[in-house]
Amino acid sequence: MPLRLLVGIAFAVVAVFVVVFTPRAQQNVDWDAVEITTHHVAGTVHYLAGRGGNIGLSIGDDGVVMVDDQFAPLTDRIVETIRGISNGNIRFLVNTHVHGDHVGGNENLGRMGIPIVATERVRVRLAERLPAVALPVLTYDEPVTIHLNGEDVRLIPVPPAHTDGDTFIHFRGSDVLHLGDVFRTVAFPVIDGNNGGTLDGTIEALGIAAGIAGPGTKIVPGHGVVSSREDVIEFRDMIIDVGAKVRALVADGATYDEVLAAGPTAGYEAKWGDPQRFLTAVYAELSGN
Repeated sequence: MPLRLLVGIAFAVVAVFVVVFTPRAQQNVDWDAVEITTHHVAGTVHYLAGRGGNIGLSIGDDGVVMVDDQFAPLTDRIVETIRGISNGNIRFLVNTHVHGDHVGGNENLGRMGIPIVATERVRVRLAERLPAVALPVLTYDEPVTIHLNGEDVRLIPVPPAHTDGDTFIHFRGSDVLHLGDVFRTVAFPVIDGNNGGTLDGTIEALGIAAGIAGPGTKIVPGHGVVSSREDVIEFRDMIIDVGAKVRALVADGATYDEVLAAGPTAGYEAKWGDPQRFLTAVYAELSGN
């Protein structure tokens, strides 16, 4: 295996482990300086931006359905922010996937008695590193629906994409779709092969999202700003194009260095930035190395 590929894969693995999972990576963060901002999307749905993945909220007379929870040191401020727009209880917490910037508050919220909901794969993976109180108490492998606030909140598990436990959340009455980290507006996709993510599953999952969404559907990404169905399709088509180029290069026996030099992402880097983490994952999956 080329040295650069080894270094690239090692970097990607370490980056995910250090940034997302370990408490040590959070020690140098000035949590008091993190700004938690509230954004109304449509109907009952808001999202909170802070540090970590976008938190989805359905707000209404029945209480709050919460999607993801960022990092543990932010829990009190996140709850306080939610109380600023709702005097109801948090009725359910949905985890879109396993990463710590989306589930870091699970233990705190679990100790508050809030039921956590996620796919079975998320529970299995979280059980390896979190106490029982932080784990989902309700799991699923098929779509399920929460009926609160006059809103059908549809939880849709998708094929292994960003990870092997991703869920899309469709707030059907408000016509809002939260896609977790399968879709982001701030960077190339992250395909976490260490947690079961795949290239083909990412493409398939984004196709599912495009099929659910209509022309007026508001899309909440895991990271970034509210988007449209057309944005999701553009993101998916970029991944299809890059994947096809890398697949052809791999079939010709190209090394990772040669793939990188061929520039399969060159036309997209102005919008999505540094492609190396993405290309490392795609090459590793398609080459089997």
